[in-house]
Amino acid sequence: MAKIPMKTPLAELDGDEMTRVLWAKIKTELLEPYVELKTEYYDLGLVNRDATDDAVTEQAAEAVRRLGVGVKCATITPNAERQKEYNLKKLYPSPNATLRAMLDGTVFRAPITTNALRSSVSCWEKPIVIGRHAYGDVYKAAEMRVPAGAKVELCCTLPDGSENRIPVVTLRDEGIIQAMHNLDESIRNFARSCFRYALAQKLPVRFAAKDTISKIYDGRFRELFAEIYETEFKEACNKAEITYSYSLIDDAVAQAITGKGGFLWACKNYDGDVLSDMIAAASGSLAMMTSVLVSPDGVFEFEAAHGTVQRHYYRHLRGEACSTNPTALIFAWTGALAKRAGLDGIPELAAFAASLEQAVLGVIELGIMTADLRRAAALPVRQILDSDAFIAKIKARL
Repeated sequence: MAKIPMKTPLAELDGDEMTRVLWAKIKTELLEPYVELKTEYYDLGLVNRDATDDAVTEQAAEAVRRLGVGVKCATITPNAERQKEYNLKKLYPSPNATLRAMLDGTVFRAPITTNALRSSVSCWEKPIVIGRHAYGDVYKAAEMRVPAGAKVELCCTLPDGSENRIPVVTLRDEGIIQAMHNLDESIRNFARSCFRYALAQKLPVRFAAKDTISKIYDGRFRELFAEIYETEFKEACNKAEITYSYSLIDDAVAQAITGKGGFLWACKNYDGDVLSDMIAAASGSLAMMTSVLVSPDGVFEFEAAHGTVQRHYYRHLRGEACSTNPTALIFAWTGALAKRAGLDGIPELAAFAASLEQAVLGVIELGIMTADLRRAAALPVRQILDSDAFIAKIKARL
C-alpha cells in the first residue's frame, strides 16, 4: 500500500530509559511502514537536557505551540540519586511541568478500557476521567531549608512598593519551608477546559479541593470554578443534562471508590498527579491510561501517563527480554496522529490511527498481553509476551 501522507509535522519529544527504547520500536514497526511520518524531533532525554542546560525543553514547548500538536515520550525528573547516576550539572525541573507552564493547559487522563480487563474496584461501571490543572502549586514552588530559631514570613511587595507581610512560623528546630502560587486566569482556563471537555464527552463534572483548611488558596479555586460555571457554562450544561458539583477532596475520594464512575474529576495539580495514577492502576495498569495536555488556545500534546520504567530498562541493558506494556505510548501516537488528521483534513490518517488502536485492543482481547495485565485479565490469558513479541502481534493484526 502507498504510505499515508502528512501535511504538517508533529512536535516529537523523545524521552528516557525503557520508554525511549519502545518509542523507537513503535515508530519503526507500527508507524513508518504505513505513514509518511513528519515530525520536528526534540530529544528530551536527560543526557541531552543536561547538554543543553534544559534549553531543549523550552524549544520543544515552543514547537508544540507553533505546530499545534505534539507527542511526548516519558522523561526522567531527576533527584539527587539521578544527578549522581547521570553526572548532571544540576537538578533540572520536570519537563512535563515546564511544558504545562508554557502551554498553560489542562491534562485530561482517561483509562484505556477493554472487556479483556476488569477494574479492581468492582462497583465501577464506567471510566473516571481526571482533569488535572497543569500550572503552579508544588510544581512551581519555591523551597528552602531553614535553621533552628529562624523566623519565616510571607512577604508580598505590591506594585506601589509597599509590603504586605504575614508570619508563617518561628522554627524551634531546623526545618523546611515551601511557597506555592497560582494565577486566577490559569484557574479560569482550567475550569473552561473541564466544562468544554465534559460537554464534548457528555460527562458530569466534579471539582474537589480542601477549602475548609486552605481558605484562601483552595477557596479561590472553588470561587473561580463556580464563577465560570455560572457565567459561561450553566445554560449549556443544563441543556445537555450535565451536572456540576463541588466537594472536599477527602469526600470526593470516598465517593469515587464507592460509586459507579462515569464522570470528569477536576483536580488541582498535585491531586490530579496522584489520583490519575490511582485510577489507572485500579483500571488495570498504569500503561493503560491516555494523557493529553490541552491549552486554552487549542494546542494538544499527547503523552503516556506513566514513567520511564527504570527497572525494566536496567534489565534491557543486561540483555534480558522485558514484558513492558507499550499501549499508552502507542495511544499517545494515535491520539496525536488523529488530531493532526482532523486539523489537516486527512481522513486516511485518522482511520489509520483508529485501526492501530483497534489492533492493540484486539490483541489484548485475544488473551495475548504483557505481564502487567495478567492480574487484571477478565478473560483467559493465552500468552504473556515480551515487548518485542507483543508489538509484533499488534503489527500482524494491524
